[in-house]
Amino acid sequence: MTVNYRSPWMTDELDMLRATARRFFEDEVAPKAAKFRAQHHIDRDVWKKAGDLGLLCMSIPEEYGGQGATFAHEVVMMEEQARIADSTFGFIPGALNGPAFFHGTASHEQLLRWMPGIASGDQMLCVCITEPDAGTDVKAMRTTARREGDEYVLNGNKIFITLGEQADLALVAARTGGAGSGAKGISLFMVETAKTPGFKVNKVLEKIGQNAMNTAEIFLEDARVPAENLIGGVEGKGFFQLMDVFTRERLSIGIVGITTAERAIELTVEHAKNRKMLGQTLWDFQNTRFTLVECLTEARVGRVFIDQIVKDLVDGKPLQPNDAMMAKWWGSEKQCQIVDRCLRLFGGYGYICEYPIAQMYMDARVAKIYGGSNETLKDVIARSM
Repeated sequence: MTVNYRSPWMTDELDMLRATARRFFEDEVAPKAAKFRAQHHIDRDVWKKAGDLGLLCMSIPEEYGGQGATFAHEVVMMEEQARIADSTFGFIPGALNGPAFFHGTASHEQLLRWMPGIASGDQMLCVCITEPDAGTDVKAMRTTARREGDEYVLNGNKIFITLGEQADLALVAARTGGAGSGAKGISLFMVETAKTPGFKVNKVLEKIGQNAMNTAEIFLEDARVPAENLIGGVEGKGFFQLMDVFTRERLSIGIVGITTAERAIELTVEHAKNRKMLGQTLWDFQNTRFTLVECLTEARVGRVFIDQIVKDLVDGKPLQPNDAMMAKWWGSEKQCQIVDRCLRLFGGYGYICEYPIAQMYMDARVAKIYGGSNETLKDVIARSM
């Protein structure tokens, strides 16, 4: 994106998608971003508009309501969202990784039942995994699911659930095995929130950034779901199903990180060339140019690495977990470092919320935490060395 770079996996078709995605974000999302942040959720009609345009669940097969496209199509959407410094439209949790969790774990019948509504934008999906004492360590979760006749009864507490307040459907991880069952005791369930009185949104959490994506604390109090809502129809496979899908989520975080860093550089170059200071422009100072060249080089290193992963995926090669983890920690670290360096070149304006660079700064910090903290991911990678 920066300095006339073009990713090797781009095609004419993807160029057309990019134009559509850009118009959508510029016309439907950007003008309302402040409103969405203030109310802590996106308007449903905007979400539905994305569904009408075929911008949700693009890589989900057509038989389930998706577009049957490649992961590269999803990447174009992520890049265009990052281009306007937006985090109000919950693309990664709501249109990409939530549906990918569901598609990667559910039976054919379950996908036919629920996925078309998700892909059309008529229903929003959240994924309920994290608990107060079980974040990256999923195996430590305490939420339970007890079989009673033709139902399961769920009890527990979930936290940091993105889109939790708005979701019509919740993919909930719960322990069906007894104490000490570890990874083998975790199962997944689809909860239809409006039909399940025991599914309760306790509160929407106030965050440092990404405030339009409502992040909720959820209580499950004797929440009864039909036995047929057990995802995949088999108990005890939830942990291993989740680990497979987490890999793509981590790659997605890395993609957004690098794209955000690239956009921050573009905005800062434009600002520096126009900002008058001491009889010259900010760009005329050697320190400004050197700083931005360093940022551009670090971002390009990440871009080339991630582009190779995306190209491999488009070519049908499997996504390697270590590659996704490395892309996630490098992309998120560089996102935070580069945005911070760029913000400093904006001076006082960088601290004003109406400037995109300030929003980028507030939204970036969590990237090093969610999807598995960077420290934990580096430890996991080290085990294969």
